[in-house]
Amino acid sequence: MITDRLPLALEAVTLPGDGPVAVLHPAVGVDLSALPQDRVLVVSPMATVCAGFAARGYDVRADMPDDVRFAASIVCLTRARAEAQALIAAAMARTDGLVIVDGQKTDGADSMLKALRKRVEISAPISKAHGKIYWTQGGADFTDWARGPELHPGGFWTAPGVFSADAVDPASEMLAQALPDVMAGTVADLGAGWGYLSAHILTRDVKAVHLVEVHDMALQCARHNVTDPRAQFHWADATTWTPPEQVDAVVMNPPFHAGRTADPSLGRAFIAAAARVLKPHGALWMVANRHLPYEAALAKAFTKTVDLDGDARFKLVRAERPKRKRG
Repeated sequence: MITDRLPLALEAVTLPGDGPVAVLHPAVGVDLSALPQDRVLVVSPMATVCAGFAARGYDVRADMPDDVRFAASIVCLTRARAEAQALIAAAMARTDGLVIVDGQKTDGADSMLKALRKRVEISAPISKAHGKIYWTQGGADFTDWARGPELHPGGFWTAPGVFSADAVDPASEMLAQALPDVMAGTVADLGAGWGYLSAHILTRDVKAVHLVEVHDMALQCARHNVTDPRAQFHWADATTWTPPEQVDAVVMNPPFHAGRTADPSLGRAFIAAAARVLKPHGALWMVANRHLPYEAALAKAFTKTVDLDGDARFKLVRAERPKRKRG
């Protein structure tokens, strides 16, 4: 991790004595103590990451500001190559000093180093903990790498790094087809992504739909895709989000990965959140991969669960009447 490599890089190069330092897309909990905290701006589209660093006293933002020049920037590579290129382009455009690039080998650290060497003079890499860190001078023109929300040939807006950026997710598509023709009241779309399910829900006579999404770029795309005035957008962790008032229905295709690792506890947390935000006679409509062990969590959180007959890949569930804790 960058925790292991950044101190070594800062022994080889010296940061300017003043001016802000941007750290783009660090993982939650990463140790940045090698940097002067009062000068650091943590930039992450993830509400959970921003909340974690804010709790430790860092300045945080969802995106890199256009009106600030940085003395140095540190780019933490992401798995999506186009997203990582866009981060480097943003850092290059707004940094007067060094742009430092760090990443695991599994995040493409080697291939990105090769790509950068074709365009700019770059340092020899420092290798440690299954990754590499290297640096170059900011200011080079990388506008061809810059990417943001854009209209997909499929007719929806999406962006690199957003879930299901290249096509409609088949599980979400199955859930959309299973939703009842008549829905009323207020609906929460937990983990709304770029808005596919919400767009379908808003074809019904509902009062409002809350799109709750932890990834700011996904929510930016959703604002393009869902323009109905009944839509309300929330950049928040769906597992802790609280609605203005309890909702009549929850619709969700919950995530089940933390990085590269499968983590069914994420889906269980979504189920608990759904039960918490629903009215006493509300219902949850959910799709999930067939192998994920959510049955016990559903039974714990809801009085009744109905199997809606998915397919070999996905299970569709309607859960009714959330259980309330006494006292």
